[in-house]
Amino acid sequence: MDKDEHGYLHNLKFLIVEDSTFMRELLREVLRHFDVSNMREASDGAEALQVMEAWTPDIILLDWEMTPFDGIEFTRAIRGSTQADEKFLPIIMVSAHSEYWRIQQARNVGVNEFLIKPVSPKALFSRIRAVIERPRPYIKAPGYFGPDRRRQDMKVNGERRSTGKQIQVPAEETQIPAEQAMAQDQVNALFNPGSVHPDDQGSEIEQDDTDQ
Repeated sequence: MDKDEHGYLHNLKFLIVEDSTFMRELLREVLRHFDVSNMREASDGAEALQVMEAWTPDIILLDWEMTPFDGIEFTRAIRGSTQADEKFLPIIMVSAHSEYWRIQQARNVGVNEFLIKPVSPKALFSRIRAVIERPRPYIKAPGYFGPDRRRQDMKVNGERRSTGKQIQVPAEETQIPAEQAMAQDQVNALFNPGSVHPDDQGSEIEQDDTDQ
């Protein structure tokens, strides 16, 4: 990890939205390891919205499958908010479910990053750094408001390099079965084209192999 995690996130506020007590405790301990002291918890999306009535987080860690108000419904509510401090909040979805249709749905409602459980501290820290240091611009299109999914400039060995392309990755046109479970590197390529997390794949070069 290039940047010392201790102190880097100290002043940020995190909201953990997760129905599993065990996972909430795990994520809480990981954030404490990162020196986060200001965090709140909710067991589903409805409770999270209640928490946010009086307290606005900087980053949200969100499970998918919760009742009665799941992570997709919660993201729709956030992206549809009339309040700018809510509408643009970074959302990192942390889920044990990685079927292709779920990845597509999470992308389509405006989730920023998607991390498959089980979660390692390095992988989570990589997503947090991504939404802080390499935020994607938000766009509004018919039926969509959220992060721009077009390929961004790539970072190779600490230097910024342009791909020369601004194209939409044709994930919808691929012949991937809806129920096929995706590996984390596949999720990265589909979810945020051009943004690879080295801690997931053991690579020192942050670029998409499809661009070779």
